Amino acid sequence: MKWVDHSIWWHVYPLGFTGAPIRSENRGEKDWASTRFPQLSDWLDYLTGLGCNGLLLGPIFTSTSHGYDSVNQFQIDPRLGTEHDFAELVSRCKEKGVRIVLDGVFSHVGVKHPMLVTALKAGPESVEGRLFDINWDGSDGPEPRVWEGHGNLVRLNHANVEARDYAVSVMKYWLERGIDGWRLDAAYSVSTEFWTNVLSRVRSDFPDAWFLGEVIHGNYAAFVEESTVDSLTQYELWKAIWSSLLDDNLFELDWTLKRNNEFLETFTPNTFIGNHDVTRIATTVGAKKSIVAFVVLMTVGGIPSIYYGDEQGFTGEKIEDWSGDDAIRPPMPPLPEDLLPYGAEHQRAYQELIALRRRHPWLVNAQTETLKIENTKMHYRTTERGGESSIDVRIDLENSPSVEVFGDGDLLWSH
Repeated sequence: MKWVDHSIWWHVYPLGFTGAPIRSENRGEKDWASTRFPQLSDWLDYLTGLGCNGLLLGPIFTSTSHGYDSVNQFQIDPRLGTEHDFAELVSRCKEKGVRIVLDGVFSHVGVKHPMLVTALKAGPESVEGRLFDINWDGSDGPEPRVWEGHGNLVRLNHANVEARDYAVSVMKYWLERGIDGWRLDAAYSVSTEFWTNVLSRVRSDFPDAWFLGEVIHGNYAAFVEESTVDSLTQYELWKAIWSSLLDDNLFELDWTLKRNNEFLETFTPNTFIGNHDVTRIATTVGAKKSIVAFVVLMTVGGIPSIYYGDEQGFTGEKIEDWSGDDAIRPPMPPLPEDLLPYGAEHQRAYQELIALRRRHPWLVNAQTETLKIENTKMHYRTTERGGESSIDVRIDLENSPSVEVFGDGDLLWSH
């Protein structure tokens, strides 16, 4: 097994987690620049206490608002601290055996990026001009092309070597400082040829680094093969889990588990029931069914990640609004012991289920088959690849949702 096969990630959006001001109208606040990384360090024992051993961090580089509009990917966002502060976090993680993966945004940068300002002045033949995707013959002068209609997010020109060199240099810079890999934001919006070139060059110096591509739709297996990413975000399974539980239609989950089996033949996907871009699972299906959702996550193949707060039963709805992500990216208390007690039962369930998965490490690439299914009832078995071990899961959504996990005929966990 590779090191990542033993990983269970705690996924954190740092700006929200630490209560940093997000939007530019808050720039005048005295705490815009502040040392907030120590707060993350203070939660590492909580992370390992859950049973996780990886910290999957959202954007940490200098930006003008939410982090995905970077203006310097070689610099820590002053709202979080300095490079020294980040080095301290990396050191603390290494002491506790916690891996770190950073969010790399190489599809686009913020419209206020200084190299874009230079590009628009220096013209298309300059190094900066070749770095960005710009319509140099716009009716009102040069027009930077933007990412998915967002006027403040300017695309890199991924066909040019300058963009590839830029991504390589950013990735290597932070790998040299002790991180273990990269989540590649909006990887689906960039050509697979770009990723092949960039990742081969990074791997030449960091062969053990892990690369997770954000891919939502499409042919997952083909994307992995063509781009050479190690894994990608399993949105199909995410959708099937919440949709099946919400609609009392477990046939959708059955179909998607077959798809997940197929993916596992060629790569190990990143599985999840929540992240920084989607409505909280407890909001979508309710608290009780959200535990059922987590049982599925912990008992099928994949490299799982847990979005911070889901283990406490946090609620929050993503809406299409200028502040639409705020509810799903909330601040956490300074210390874990400051948490309100209402999520304690949820947290215990998560700890027990993560421990169950730890006792069955072969689950990472195991195959799942459905033994019995109705709209509201399902019995599936997940079996070790090339081995004899297996666990059985029985879900019953009628009345009060219930779920049981068996191993070798013995009841291992129930709710």
